[in-house]
Amino acid sequence: MSNTSETILTAPHETDNLDPRTDAQAGLPDGPVTIAPVRLGHITVPTPVVLSPMAGVTNWPFRVICEEYGPDGLYVAEMITARALVARNPKALRLCHFAPSEKIRSLQLYGVNPSIVEQAAKIVVDEGMADHVDLNFGCPVPKVTRRGGGSALPWKTDIFTDLIHRVVAVCDPAGIPVTAKIRVGIDHAHETFLEAGRIAQEEGCAAVTLHARTTAEYYGGHSDWSRIGELKEHLDIPVFGNGDIWGAEDALAMVRETGCDGVAIGRGCQGRPWLFANIKNAFAGNPERLNPNLGEVCRVIRRHAELLTEFYDGDETMAVHDLRKHIAWYLKGFPVGGSTRKAFMECESLADVDREIGRLDPGIEYPPRVVDKPRGRVRFAKKVHLPYGWLESRTTTHEERETLFGDDPMDASY
Repeated sequence: MSNTSETILTAPHETDNLDPRTDAQAGLPDGPVTIAPVRLGHITVPTPVVLSPMAGVTNWPFRVICEEYGPDGLYVAEMITARALVARNPKALRLCHFAPSEKIRSLQLYGVNPSIVEQAAKIVVDEGMADHVDLNFGCPVPKVTRRGGGSALPWKTDIFTDLIHRVVAVCDPAGIPVTAKIRVGIDHAHETFLEAGRIAQEEGCAAVTLHARTTAEYYGGHSDWSRIGELKEHLDIPVFGNGDIWGAEDALAMVRETGCDGVAIGRGCQGRPWLFANIKNAFAGNPERLNPNLGEVCRVIRRHAELLTEFYDGDETMAVHDLRKHIAWYLKGFPVGGSTRKAFMECESLADVDREIGRLDPGIEYPPRVVDKPRGRVRFAKKVHLPYGWLESRTTTHEERETLFGDDPMDASY
């Protein structure tokens, strides 16, 4: 189906992948799993565990909390829209901030126009904003893909190649490694990951992260880890695996199954930044796992609120509003009642948060039923939205580029 402005895929969902934690994987060898440090240009990542960038989640307050729990890995800032950075949008600039404690300043850029992303990368380099730049070719959200961005972009090999080439040309002389985040493809009839990985490698990317789902699969079903193994065999540069790592044992299983060089954690750490402590222990061969009681969780909530207040320059209202989604994740599974959850959602200040924390029983143990279980709703894409005629060719015409790269004010705002 299509209309005059976009192409819409409505093919049925194709996921039939088994949960990698089921008996379907019983034939895999068991035992210790180790991962070696990964070199990204001049940067060494001692333990290649990545906090994946998540919009509205991985600002520096959350990154700091995750890094305090976890290993010396990569903790990536949430996606920065290139056009917004070039336009000096205040929110985009705020998202480019890093805390002094962050060991590797890792920033992700998103864009469709290679020239604009190149300009954004030049700002990052010239103003010393980051030590590492990741490029987003994995986002499946319709408002991104309908403009040819995110996981739709690798289909157009000319734009994909040009964009990576330009960013690497800007970053490489400054010693800033560039990596790429991709998906398997638009759907299983339009897979791009092997070709995209090869292009990224040829154009100078230091590593590639694969979220082992298609755009059509969105966040539904189970990611197909076998595709991570395929990409690893296909490339010489490091490959990071992403998708359905809900607990430390999942991280071990992904490395064991795929041979990937590192793991990237997204939704699994929402409301449980201590997942990074468990993964750190797992790769060190330490059986200890942290499942904090409600008192410890409340301590993390309070610290998160304080850091968000600093992030918003002392504005407690903005900080507490930002915290609300995190509180829902932090309290998931705890028997605190709907009225308590509602009260937290109505907080307007740190004092309000303190009041609600004071009403909770700190001795309540972490609920076993949510240990290492999926976070958030399992969502399937009902439709894949793409620019009109997007799938008709692997390259773009001059007219298509003019349409894609037109001045879109939405691209410069948040």
